[in-house]
Amino acid sequence: MRQKPLKQKTPHSVPRTPPLDHQYAGEHPLRTLGYLLRPDRARLWGAVLVFAVKHIPVWLLPLVTAHIIDVVVERRPVSQLWWNTAAVLFVLLLNFPLALLFSRLLSTSIRRTGTELRGALCRRMQHLSIGYHSRVSAEVLHTKVIRDVEALEQMLQQVANGGLGALMTLLGGLAVIGFQAPVVLPLFLVVVPLAALLVRRLRGRIRDDNEAFRVEVERLSTRVGEMTTLIPITRAHALEPTALRRVDSSLQRVLTAGFRLDMLGGRFGALSWILLNVMAVAFLSGSALVAYYGWFGISPGDVVMISTFFTGLTASVTGLLNLMPIVSRGLESVRSVGEVLQAPDLEINEGKARAGAVRGRFEFQHVGHRYPDAAEYSVRDFSLTVREGETVALVGGSGAGKSTVLNLVIGFLRPTEGRVLLDGQDFSTLDLRTYRRFLSVVPQESILFEGTVRENVAYGLGEEVSEEQVRSALAAANALEFVNRLPHGVDTVVGTRGSRLSGGQKQRLAIARALVRDPRVLVLDEATSALDNRSEALVQEALSRLMRGRTVFVVAHRLSTVQDADRIVVLDHGRLVESGTHEELLSGTGPYATTLQPRAHRR
Repeated sequence: MRQKPLKQKTPHSVPRTPPLDHQYAGEHPLRTLGYLLRPDRARLWGAVLVFAVKHIPVWLLPLVTAHIIDVVVERRPVSQLWWNTAAVLFVLLLNFPLALLFSRLLSTSIRRTGTELRGALCRRMQHLSIGYHSRVSAEVLHTKVIRDVEALEQMLQQVANGGLGALMTLLGGLAVIGFQAPVVLPLFLVVVPLAALLVRRLRGRIRDDNEAFRVEVERLSTRVGEMTTLIPITRAHALEPTALRRVDSSLQRVLTAGFRLDMLGGRFGALSWILLNVMAVAFLSGSALVAYYGWFGISPGDVVMISTFFTGLTASVTGLLNLMPIVSRGLESVRSVGEVLQAPDLEINEGKARAGAVRGRFEFQHVGHRYPDAAEYSVRDFSLTVREGETVALVGGSGAGKSTVLNLVIGFLRPTEGRVLLDGQDFSTLDLRTYRRFLSVVPQESILFEGTVRENVAYGLGEEVSEEQVRSALAAANALEFVNRLPHGVDTVVGTRGSRLSGGQKQRLAIARALVRDPRVLVLDEATSALDNRSEALVQEALSRLMRGRTVFVVAHRLSTVQDADRIVVLDHGRLVESGTHEELLSGTGPYATTLQPRAHRR
């Protein structure tokens, strides 16, 4: 069946990854963080300014307290008491609107950064090659998009709230002490290098432990993903204890790594707290002694002020030190997402020629392909010309190279030797995204998402597909009859991965999805091998309609699928060993007649 050709999308409708003008991989994560926050610099500086004003009461209260004590002790005019009280009440009331403004500025920046980073990761994953996705599990990528970005957002939130508060208290206190009692300022400044020394001693250990914990969590995500996928097999063979043992080993490693990280953070916090509070007690006793003997003109109010500020100073430094594990975890998350954002294994399409129209003629010229780290070529010296509208069936034993050839046709793989031509144009010079608009793939296991029948059939085409086209494609795919019986017809939700449908029903929806795109090139990868006889007959009839007038590449074991092909290509260890029609090959003495064809009959 021929559908009315759909309007092809312009290049502007294709998502484009923004230029990666930052070297994520190998770059210090603080510099990367600055790059990510660069669009919000003005907003963030505004938030810092607002926070500084809002935080005035924290360092003003000790100063006012000292003045009030001196008013009482030295019997100064009572009007000074009221003026000091009024000043404090004013800045306290001012805190509420400033706190709301600060939260608005900060949240806008952090949430935008998190959203943009997640979007950049998703766009990058769409541009990374299929080879990359075969090496890195979906669960690990899911962890990077969700958990790592969340850890980064939490770090920014806590640094902005706790870190800014500690820093403002520290700077404000030092400024007031320098103005009111400059003689004790050098003693205050001793705390900073001591804290810096403590951070330097533990920084490397915290970074290493955070990285180890992150890696173990990613491994656990992979294990849990495998476990949920295998639940039907596990339950069918009573392998629940085995599955749980596999997950338990990962859980134990996460527990050990997390415990090690927590204990290091505990030691770090305890040491910093003890050190700073011992100094605070010593400072209080020393300042009281100085005031007792009347040295340096320090009054009782100054003693209270100095003691309060030193307590605030130690609390601020302790707060900054306690942020170190959080900052380290956040920066490790920056490194983690950088592994994806700077992954080099990209399918590069920018600047290449668009496929404005596709006739469907393919030429494989001495094509060879070897997967990374593989000892042997999966396809070697493969030469084949496929005419426009021809159906070619690829047959051969396991590991013969059939899937590799299909992936070369789709453009998922690039030849390591030779070249593939489409309508006379080298694949390597084509924008493969524009070519794939003329391509449809029907795999062995149809891939559906949790949406309606209509959304799954018209996936990626949106409003360009009319109701009539969807129903026409469903009818041609032998799917309309069962769809009409569903509770809401084409608006019925099919469930996660089509869980509410049978295998044959899912496969017919996949065929309808291919039909509605009106492809020029069709790839069928074991499209009927997992079906019962009745479902296979319905799907085979739908496939016959789908294949008319198109260039088709078929991989199948069933004789009924193979024998009607215009040409059968036999592969053995990556090499083309014979080709011809079913009758021609059957009359010969090659592997198709002696080995492969009888096997197809037995199926």
